[in-house]
Amino acid sequence: MAACIFFIIFALTSYATALASHSLDLVQSSCQNATFPKVCVHTLSIYKGPVSTPRELAQAAIKVSISRAVNASKYLSSLQKEADQREKGAVKDCASQIADSVDELRDTLSELKELRRATFRWQMSNALTWVSAALTNEDTCLDGFKEVEGRVRTDVKQKVTYVAKVTSNALYLINRLDHP
Repeated sequence: MAACIFFIIFALTSYATALASHSLDLVQSSCQNATFPKVCVHTLSIYKGPVSTPRELAQAAIKVSISRAVNASKYLSSLQKEADQREKGAVKDCASQIADSVDELRDTLSELKELRRATFRWQMSNALTWVSAALTNEDTCLDGFKEVEGRVRTDVKQKVTYVAKVTSNALYLINRLDHP
């Protein structure tokens, strides 16, 4: 009986290790030509979810992007309370742009979850358009800080630039999908 339990535990551990190894291989091979490969590998190798196909990897990348954008949005909301008058306008506009990015990224995720052969090109066009729009919003957010100096600008630039990097990588991974 003990030998049987040991064998089951060993088999399950081996299977889990093989799945994790396959996921890491997929992440590394898929991210090697991404715009920001180190960020791609780092964020997706620590992702807690199923990643065994390019489609699941693209969905994971969008989920990471949504998570980072939501965190940036929360930060911007808290920053509006402490920003000076000149910074408040830029922070408010940026918060609105990032909120739009979150919506577009969520739309993208929904579309990727429902890919069908008959409408694949249309769905991919939608997904690519929405992720591109999210990237534009993130860039527009940063443009609003060109006339702002100091810690607020530095902090916002750091957070939003990271969101843009993971979003750019997600766009790359979506572009690699060639079938539902």
